[in-house]
Amino acid sequence: MELKKDINKNIFREYDLRGIYPTEIDANDAYTIGRSFGTYIKQFNETETLIGHDNRHSSPELSEALIKGIRESGMNVIDLGLVTTPMYYAAKKIYKINTGIMVTASHNPKEYNGFKISFSKIGNAYGKLITDFRDFTSKLEFNEGNGSLEKRNIKELYLEQIKNSINLNKKIKVVVDCGNGTGSVIIKDVLEKLGIEYYPLYCDSNADFPNHHPDPSVHDNQIDLAKKVVELGYDFGFGVDGDADRVGIVDEKGNILTSDIYMIIMYRYLNKQLKNRKALFDVKCSRALIDELKKLDIEPVMYRTGASYTNMMMQEGNFDFGGEFSGHLFFRDKYPGFDDGIYAGLRILEILSNTDKKLSELYENINTYYSTEELRASVTDENKFEIVDKIKEYCNEKNYKVIDIDGARIEFEDGWALVRASNTGPNLTVRFEATTQSRAEELQKEFQDLIEKLSNEYK
Repeated sequence: MELKKDINKNIFREYDLRGIYPTEIDANDAYTIGRSFGTYIKQFNETETLIGHDNRHSSPELSEALIKGIRESGMNVIDLGLVTTPMYYAAKKIYKINTGIMVTASHNPKEYNGFKISFSKIGNAYGKLITDFRDFTSKLEFNEGNGSLEKRNIKELYLEQIKNSINLNKKIKVVVDCGNGTGSVIIKDVLEKLGIEYYPLYCDSNADFPNHHPDPSVHDNQIDLAKKVVELGYDFGFGVDGDADRVGIVDEKGNILTSDIYMIIMYRYLNKQLKNRKALFDVKCSRALIDELKKLDIEPVMYRTGASYTNMMMQEGNFDFGGEFSGHLFFRDKYPGFDDGIYAGLRILEILSNTDKKLSELYENINTYYSTEELRASVTDENKFEIVDKIKEYCNEKNYKVIDIDGARIEFEDGWALVRASNTGPNLTVRFEATTQSRAEELQKEFQDLIEKLSNEYK
């Protein structure tokens, strides 16, 4: 194992380190990052750190190299082995360990891998914290030492934590889709510990993801789940992504619920017991959620997209519950506050277990808007931020109202448009919503034409 002097700087992204294995991230990269990480956290007087990895083919190799590098920097390592990202988060809380790295590429295609990296108890690093670490790593000025290695199994403590925070009063039948991702290694244990009747769909661990991409925020990936719920006549279904920190929900009729609808259901349920009457959500969420929060007399707090940012805001703002459109949902009412897709699915099951209503009835009477899915416009990593800045200039010239906490969310009386730079690839993320279908299409055409024009200018 040798130090990598020319680590690809593009793997240092907004929320994590991520790239294609083995061309962009290999064992030598992992070893070098381990040496750097161990040295870096030593300056915060840390003596031990936590490592876990997902079920991707390359994860054991990268984890082993990472651990070797950390130990050779003199830092002690606790190795969780194969775990979901929420199991890793749970271990950080339970063992009271501030720092750690989860080896995962989350919902990315099978050829990717990466690291969710944490320098403090607040959670995963993002933005400048990652670029500072990138610059530190590039100097190759690392400690030398011989840290210890301890293997721990978090499974039973994680299961107990979930069991103690779910209250069931009647039997609910659920279909669960793990997309053959890492959730497969724990899902049956969770459901059986709670005595839940379930049908496992694609719940065998297989890092080739042979049935569909492990990303429930994309509707096409939930079609099989929706069909199976209807076919079996079950109460609802939920799917989790590749590392099980995000969730997607379908109701008993096979309707696919976006995460802002999930949040409406949850805020209606939690309304009377909220300690902090504020709701946290990201710029991608529907105006229907804002409307509903105002009806419930809960203050809407819109923030930028990104689970690391949401996690930070959840703690600093002391929110009871919050989430983002991609399916990261955070509970701090009776759970430790990290995003856990399986737990988020179980909270819907808990609601159904304590009501006579069907899931489809729990989001009735909300204001109707016509929305697109989250769409992507291909640009380049080099020009995506400049294009967003140009779109802001265009909106200012038109006297459009712009919320600029994350890209540009352009607000109109009858709808809104969102254009923001993707933090995971050479794309712009766009979404459109309006009170009528034709108006949504009009907004979509205006801004997609503008993006295409600007993109051509930067070629």
